[in-house]
Amino acid sequence: MDATETLTPPIPLRRGSGRIAALLGLVALADFLIFGQQPGINLFLFALAVCVGILLSATKSPSPLMVALLLGFSVLASAPLLEAPSPIGFALCLVALMSIALVSGRLMPRRLTGLPVVFFRFALVIPVRLAADIRKYLATPAKRSSLVELRRGVGLWIMPLILALVFVLLFAAANPLIESALRSIRFEVLLRLFDLWRIGFWMMIAIVVWAMLRPHLKRRAARSQAGRPFMIVPTRNTPLGHASLLRSLILFNALFAVQTLLDLVYLWGGADLPDHMSHAEYAHRGAYPLIATALLAAGFVLVAMRRGGPGDHSSLIRGLVHAWIGQNILLCLSSMLRLGLYVEVYSLTELRVAAGLWMGLVAIGLVLILLRILLNRSNEWLIAANLASLIAVLYISAFIDFPAVIARFNVVHSEEISQEGPPLDLDYLSSLGPSVIPALDLYLQMLPGYLVDKRNQALAFRYYLGRDFERRPRDWRNWTFRAARLETHLLSPAAIAR
Repeated sequence: MDATETLTPPIPLRRGSGRIAALLGLVALADFLIFGQQPGINLFLFALAVCVGILLSATKSPSPLMVALLLGFSVLASAPLLEAPSPIGFALCLVALMSIALVSGRLMPRRLTGLPVVFFRFALVIPVRLAADIRKYLATPAKRSSLVELRRGVGLWIMPLILALVFVLLFAAANPLIESALRSIRFEVLLRLFDLWRIGFWMMIAIVVWAMLRPHLKRRAARSQAGRPFMIVPTRNTPLGHASLLRSLILFNALFAVQTLLDLVYLWGGADLPDHMSHAEYAHRGAYPLIATALLAAGFVLVAMRRGGPGDHSSLIRGLVHAWIGQNILLCLSSMLRLGLYVEVYSLTELRVAAGLWMGLVAIGLVLILLRILLNRSNEWLIAANLASLIAVLYISAFIDFPAVIARFNVVHSEEISQEGPPLDLDYLSSLGPSVIPALDLYLQMLPGYLVDKRNQALAFRYYLGRDFERRPRDWRNWTFRAARLETHLLSPAAIAR
């Protein structure tokens, strides 16, 4: 039986008690570290605590070496949260905790190519895992009888408690000492614990953490050979057959060759464009549509080179596919060059940075498609390789302060500083947040003295950004490397002089 098909048994009482204690402890820790606090080192510490809880709740205790490896993996995956909390860092941390839970539950697939499916199935189980276990726990006859006894016992206490409360209120009205004692009780602190948002936070944490402490995958129904979907291998004259694919590839290669030739002449070679068109316009109009073209082409290649298809039996089709993939890779590089030319004219933005990363990922995906064909790998291998490249790009990106990078790039290449680029858009820079303060300081340092209006505008934006940063909540749970670096910069003599 494959490891991914394993079903975990119902919760034994002793083992379940340990998991319940770990769950309650982690919920209480989340309330202390996270609820009502700004994200910072608190997310990193909680992720490590969840990792420890997973390892302590494992059905079979892992070896010391495995514990050290998994803890190290958790620290490495959660490190972006120390730099600065972001959706990317949070997602990477969650994926890492899911991986540790699957390893501790002996549910990892034997082949890495099966990871995407296992992660998808595990993610589907997370929202319902706690409710399902509670329902199973309460479904046994012993637990049902216990609930009946519990309800009966609670019912017996209702009337005594109500009368006791009435007597206490009467005594408080008659005795000032009792009244003073009651007034000293801070009921608002108790009521704060029963805030609906807080209870919802507890429930959300409990649902996610319990699925990590007791990982589980539903058994997939075994399919007989007769029940499996069959694939129709197209004949020579069908729309996906040999003759149609051959004609399609010849036509597509010819069309792409025209586009590639135009890019080589006008984009890479720098030839003069018609009078009504600039290189910036030529670059901007092609950057995004060409990426969509490359994605569509990649899908067609996967269909053309499927196992048992015409590409497996025709060296001519394989050669045309290789040539077409090569043209698509060049197309992606041309799109990145177009984006670079456009940035030189209109400056850098977060959207353009994201577009550049996306273009790079598409180019990597096309290279992986070519390797998949040359190495005769499966589509599962292709998906796993693309996921690995995506995770690597996201992980590195989580450590980069893109607002600071964008601000410094725009400052250095601005018209006021380099006399070549566009004027610095201070309004956009200020919208990026306090991370741009070092770039603004550089701008003020290099700005020519005769641009008084620009200097006053930059000083005003810097003042408000610095004020907002200083007014942020200050608590050890909110600490991040990025905020610490900026605070160090603001305390430097040059920055204080501003």
